[in-house]
Amino acid sequence: MESFCATTVQTFFHFKPSSSFSYSFPSYSAVSFLKSHFKQSPLAHSSRQFSRRTDSTPFVASAAPATADGAVSDKLPADLIVTETPEPNSRVKLSVEVPAEVCEDCYRRVMREFTKQAKIPGFRPGKNVPESILISYIGKETIKGATIESILKRTLPHALSSVSGKALEDSIRISTKFSEMENSYSSMKSLRYDIFVDVAPEVKWIPEDGYKNLKVVVEIDKEIDAQTAAEQELRRRHKALGALKIVVDRGLQLGDVAILDISAATIEQDESTAQSIPSAESKGFRFDTEDEDKVLPDFLNSIAGIKRGETKTFPYTFPDTWEQEDLRGVRALFTVECKELFFRDLPELNDATAEKILAGCSTIEEVKETLLQKFLEVEQTAKEQAADNAILDQLHKMVEVDIPPSLFEEQGRQLYGAQLLQIQANMKLNEKQLESLSSPKAVRDFLENQRENITNIIKQNLAVGDIFKRENLQIVTDEIVKEVENSIVEFKRHNQDYDEERVREQVQEVLEGAKVLEWLKERADIQFITK
Repeated sequence: MESFCATTVQTFFHFKPSSSFSYSFPSYSAVSFLKSHFKQSPLAHSSRQFSRRTDSTPFVASAAPATADGAVSDKLPADLIVTETPEPNSRVKLSVEVPAEVCEDCYRRVMREFTKQAKIPGFRPGKNVPESILISYIGKETIKGATIESILKRTLPHALSSVSGKALEDSIRISTKFSEMENSYSSMKSLRYDIFVDVAPEVKWIPEDGYKNLKVVVEIDKEIDAQTAAEQELRRRHKALGALKIVVDRGLQLGDVAILDISAATIEQDESTAQSIPSAESKGFRFDTEDEDKVLPDFLNSIAGIKRGETKTFPYTFPDTWEQEDLRGVRALFTVECKELFFRDLPELNDATAEKILAGCSTIEEVKETLLQKFLEVEQTAKEQAADNAILDQLHKMVEVDIPPSLFEEQGRQLYGAQLLQIQANMKLNEKQLESLSSPKAVRDFLENQRENITNIIKQNLAVGDIFKRENLQIVTDEIVKEVENSIVEFKRHNQDYDEERVREQVQEVLEGAKVLEWLKERADIQFITK
């Protein structure tokens, strides 16, 4: 049996609170080591929402913060003073003051490490070396830089404890210049630095709980009407059984196929023709009179009766709804020459042709019923997809969200990456073309041009995630396991690398989105209208 339906997959994106921070450091010799260390610092996952402070609030970061599993990590000799200041777009500024006791302890650790590793003439490796000699051998500036990095390495997890479970992955940035930290440490033997971090945005519904009684009007294209589509498909298959024969004794009529040369020019107010219209011109255009809806409205009536070798001219005004905006309302003079004219010699539509029209069918009635059932499935799928899209479109208009920059950029880059993959699949770009399309400028231009679209997608996805949590919806574990296994099979079949944990997250997101849409549709007042 032939397939008539193309499956459309609805995807969703949820933000991911950071469970392994990565930090942006000023350039320095040990930066790469510290970055790899920080990615191991665990912070607990928690609710997507949080209560934001309205002003700068100082608090004490405990010298021994609890990690996600309740264990105590790297106790400090003194508490940090951290001032938290809310910033626009779900961003928080943390101003960190590291006391001299902590700085001194970090300095001692650095000196012990250098003592173990340094190979100083006259001293056996690992043995105590006078501090003055070690400083002279290693270099005062090198030791100072390593000490500052040690301070950052130890204090960042403590300083970030207030945003545990709320910080967005890969959004943490130290804004204080390394040179400023060096000056601060040199003069006061203490350290101060600022951190900016994007946090999970709060979803505010307008009106509150408005999603529970949605009223949705869904516009459906008339082409997906099952009865109409089935009749058109039957006609298409019937036509495929026939042969085209040359018309010799009459002009063009409904059911014929003509080969036309078409040209057009604008008509000025004095009725003279002026400029040609390149987009309306065509040589050897194959015009199937049963596909009149695919050409200019009323085009068939304008050339009805035209014979092979004959030319007709007629005035035409483009409709105000014409796709090409610069032609809307334009008066034109069309010239059409009929190069060839054919009629279809079709077999009779009866039970004898049923098997040829649709394999496995013995009667025309069986053909009609089979086609109708298939297109009823297509119609239902299209309606469900249209309803999903209409609901999602309505959701993003019902929420207010301060979208963090990192979340906007991540979503935008995902969209751009998917677009590039599609272009590459369709056009087979060469390396130079791909490099050009992947340039930072190309990405920035895309993010700016698609700002509204990206913002709406994020708001939709955050709204979906918020509903899933608010209504305590659940996904059956077996569903997740099955979908993950299916996805991995596809990756392996195409010899593609994959991260099983990331696959599981994506499956979870898609299933959550589907569950929310199912929940919303059960409670929504949905009205379908035909365009």
